[in-house]
Amino acid sequence: MTKLTALKGIGEKNAMLYEKLGIETVEDCVFYLPRDYIRYENISVPEDLKPDCMNAFYAVVVNRPLVKRAGKLTITSVMLSAGGVAISAVWFNMPYLSKVLTQGTGHVFRGIITAEADHYHVRQPAIYKKEQYESLLGHINPVYPLTKGLTNNAVTATVGRAFEYLDGAYDARLYDMHFPKDEDTLIKARSSLVYDEFLSFLIAVRMMRSEENALHNDFNIMESAVCERIIERLPYKLTDAQRRVWGEIRQDLCSDRSMRRLVQGDVGSGKTIIAHLSAIMCALSGWQCAIMAPTEILASQHYDNLKSLLRSSGCDIKVVLLSGTMTESAKKNVRKIISSGGCDIIIGTHALFQEKVSYKKLALVITDEQHRFGVMQRDSLSSKNETDNAHILVMSATPIPRTCAMILYGDLDISVIDEVPAHKLPIRNAVVNESYRKKTYEFIKKEVLSGHQAYVICPLISESEGMDARNVTDMTKELSGYMPEGINVSMLHGQMKAQQKQKIMDSFAAGQIDVLVSTTVVEVGINVPNATVMLIEDADRFGLAALHQLRGRIGRGPSQSYCIFMSSSTNEHTMKRLDILNRSNDGFMIAEEDLKQRGPGDVFGIRQSGDIRFKIGDIYTDSSILKKAAEDADLILKEDPSLSLPKHRDLKSRVEGATRFSMV
Repeated sequence: MTKLTALKGIGEKNAMLYEKLGIETVEDCVFYLPRDYIRYENISVPEDLKPDCMNAFYAVVVNRPLVKRAGKLTITSVMLSAGGVAISAVWFNMPYLSKVLTQGTGHVFRGIITAEADHYHVRQPAIYKKEQYESLLGHINPVYPLTKGLTNNAVTATVGRAFEYLDGAYDARLYDMHFPKDEDTLIKARSSLVYDEFLSFLIAVRMMRSEENALHNDFNIMESAVCERIIERLPYKLTDAQRRVWGEIRQDLCSDRSMRRLVQGDVGSGKTIIAHLSAIMCALSGWQCAIMAPTEILASQHYDNLKSLLRSSGCDIKVVLLSGTMTESAKKNVRKIISSGGCDIIIGTHALFQEKVSYKKLALVITDEQHRFGVMQRDSLSSKNETDNAHILVMSATPIPRTCAMILYGDLDISVIDEVPAHKLPIRNAVVNESYRKKTYEFIKKEVLSGHQAYVICPLISESEGMDARNVTDMTKELSGYMPEGINVSMLHGQMKAQQKQKIMDSFAAGQIDVLVSTTVVEVGINVPNATVMLIEDADRFGLAALHQLRGRIGRGPSQSYCIFMSSSTNEHTMKRLDILNRSNDGFMIAEEDLKQRGPGDVFGIRQSGDIRFKIGDIYTDSSILKKAAEDADLILKEDPSLSLPKHRDLKSRVEGATRFSMV
């Protein structure tokens, strides 16, 4: 591996910025794939301007720009003339533009145009010199995830220099992903890499399943009347689906074979109580159970809920919490308790499978939001036991279509909780366009002033060159300026440090933040029953399953909740897709529709979230590739179960984790 500073123009200061993106070496650059691609439109003549669509147009600045403040918000506005067609333009928090947009100067503007009463309007358009814009035409330009201090042009140049430095010592498909000469080249390169990624993962899963099928259950776990008493004392009645799945788990735990089971349940279907009952049944038989969650806050919620459940039932079961942000002395103390057998149920994050953690009598491993971990990580936790065959129970709120689930979770038996408790109020949904923005802000303000909280979800962290989509940074400023004094608007995104993210999520959960503007980082790990509103900006940028997963953050308390999907798209197919969310809260139905309706064009939108995720592949858009990879995996393993043939040498190295393409 070669340090990034080997590249021309990259000093120690720049290297530190790239490190924030996970780029530390020259080789890292080629694997830092674009999140999107821009195809720049031809410059439109005035009569060809299309409302509610992305337009590039040449216009002259008619008057001196007006800069005014509205609370914390700075608004720059100006009138433009595109061949006699009047267009008003506005920018937020960009006061320096008043020096660029001098009266009489001409520029190319690129943005989504809307039709006002007597003129056109464009919000936050990008500005180019004419010759600069014309040089971009005819190219497919990569757009990368960024951090403060790095521009898209800078990252693009660095990636290009990395390929030059490596001088052909790389997979040519990777170059075509960064710098495709045309659309066909991009699709071909991506499809090939996705196939390799799926094939490696599926073979690993099938080989693991083959080994685990023979694992004997060495744990004497018995059914207990205590669990039934706990169920009877719950303040609600278990649904028939919960009862059915609980029966399947009890049977697994008492059988002669180690359990390998996935429990799929929509948001709010009641998976947590099933996980906790399983842990209690294990503990009552004298064994340890580990519950692993993807975030600190979700682990803490499991801990608090389970402790409360045990207190109300009078069970003498010892529960401990182990997380990465604990002090080293606190972690050392908890690890000592775990290894000595002084606790029965251990709850935590990734810290649970670190080398320093050893278990006295681990019999059951429960992972919440399985798609966050990956098979090998889950297996490393289950193997922290002398007999190497702990029971595994996987919980997921991501409603994956059954056809995909059977392929992806080939190493697990599948249970589905397909009912939602009757006492839950269904979320009210609305799909709206930009004309409803003021009404939407007023509605959020009304809910907050009545004592509730709100989420606002944006697809980007900050303004991205060439991409017209709402971002967390600007949206936080805009809403802070709009909301009255006393309403606390804060932001959250994935580039923040773990402790900072945790602090913000804790503050929101405690009610100290009224409006949380965030990327999709909130899709799991926050349970705030007081949050009743979610506004999802540029909803057309996300897959349906991802939107449904985000929507699951609300509707968790007794009050009526509302989800608003805002989109400026006028594409009939796009609006038809979003209308599915408008009409249904059924995650499994939505997932099936997402599988049917996503097309190849959706591959190049903003990276999807909320699904089982791979570095490149998408189980919805790439479902046909997934099916092909599954068929080929079966054929390969039938011919060569251990991948020992010379022709499978490269494949074996990928399966063993030697490549960079594996589940996130």
